[in-house]
Amino acid sequence: MLTLISTMRALAVRQQSGEALRCLHLTAVTEAARKGTREKARKKKVKVEVKKVGFIPHNQRDKKINVKRADKHVDDSWKQVPKDDVYVGRYYRWPVYTVAEAIQCHRETHHPTMYNVPNASLNVEIELNMQGEKATRFVDNFQRMAMIPHKFDHGEERKIIVFTKGNEEIVEAREAGATLVGGVELIKDITAGELLLSDYQFIIAHPNILPELVALRGLMKRKFPNPKSETLGVNLAEMVVKFSNGISYSATKDEYQQNFGLIKANVGTLDMDAQHLEENIRFLLQDVNSMRPKRDGRFITRVLLKSAPSSEQLKIDPFVYIPEFYDKTAAKVSREAKKEAEPEPQSKEAAAASN
Repeated sequence: MLTLISTMRALAVRQQSGEALRCLHLTAVTEAARKGTREKARKKKVKVEVKKVGFIPHNQRDKKINVKRADKHVDDSWKQVPKDDVYVGRYYRWPVYTVAEAIQCHRETHHPTMYNVPNASLNVEIELNMQGEKATRFVDNFQRMAMIPHKFDHGEERKIIVFTKGNEEIVEAREAGATLVGGVELIKDITAGELLLSDYQFIIAHPNILPELVALRGLMKRKFPNPKSETLGVNLAEMVVKFSNGISYSATKDEYQQNFGLIKANVGTLDMDAQHLEENIRFLLQDVNSMRPKRDGRFITRVLLKSAPSSEQLKIDPFVYIPEFYDKTAAKVSREAKKEAEPEPQSKEAAAASN
C-alpha cells in the first residue's frame, strides 16, 4: 500500500508510439490535499466542553423551536346550540348568561351546603384582541385604574399622596380620603429625605404645583403625575376616590400569541347586591373599551365570571354594556370631550405670578 502511494507522486504516461516516458509530477497538489486533511483531523480532536444543565420542564425548553400552538381566541360560532340540558360541552356552543344569572349560579355553588363561602370574591376574566391598526402592530400592555360606583374590600393597601397649592384644594383632597396632602413644603421634605415616596402607592397632583414638582421627577420616575395615567387633574376629590376605591387591572399579551391579551380583575364579593356587582362590571368594561385601537372588529372578545374555589366559569355578553365594533363618530366625540376636560397649560407669566 505504501509503495502504491509513493509511486502516485509521479504519474508515468506512456505514449502509444513507444517513445520515452514522460513524468507528470503532482507533489504540490498531494501535499495541499494532505495539509487540508490534517487541519480537519486537528479540528476533530479539539475537545468541546459540554455544560451540564439540570432538568428543564418541557414547556421551558428551547423557545426557538417552532411549535404549532392552538389559537387562544375561542370561536364557537360554528358549533350547534344545545337543545336540552344534557350534552357534551365541547361539541356545542358555550351558554351565555346574563350577569344576574351568573351571580346566582355562583351563589348556589358557594352556599353553606356546598363550598360554604358566601362572601367569596367575584372575579372577571376579559379576553382581548390586541391587534393594532396595522396587521404587524399590536396594542402594548397597559395598566389602569377603573372607577367603580360601589366600593368593596379589595384587600390592598393604597396610600395616596396629593400635591397641590391653595387651601380649598388641600381641604378637598383630605375630605376625599387622601393619606397625605401638601404643597411646596411637602416637596422640600421629600428632597431633604425626611419623607419617602416609596411609602405611597399612588401620587396625584394639581396642575398649579407642576412647575415645583418637576424637581422630584427623578425620584418619582414612572409615577410622575400625568394626564394619560389620570394622576394629574383639577378634580382632586374624584381622582382620590378613584385610586382608593377603584379596580386596578392590567392587560398582558400572551408570550407566543401577540394578538391575544388577558385581564383578570376582582369586581366585588358574592354577598354584595347583584345590581351593584353588575354596575361595577359595566364600569370596568367601559374603562377597558376606552383603550381599544382604531380598527374594525372586536376588541373585547370574551368575558368570563369566576369565583374560587369553584372551577365553574360562566360566559356573559359584554356588548350589553359597550359597543361591539369600533364607532368612528363616537370615538371622535369622546376625544373632543377629553380635550375640553384637560386643564390648559400654565403660561410662564402665570407660573411666575403664582411663585
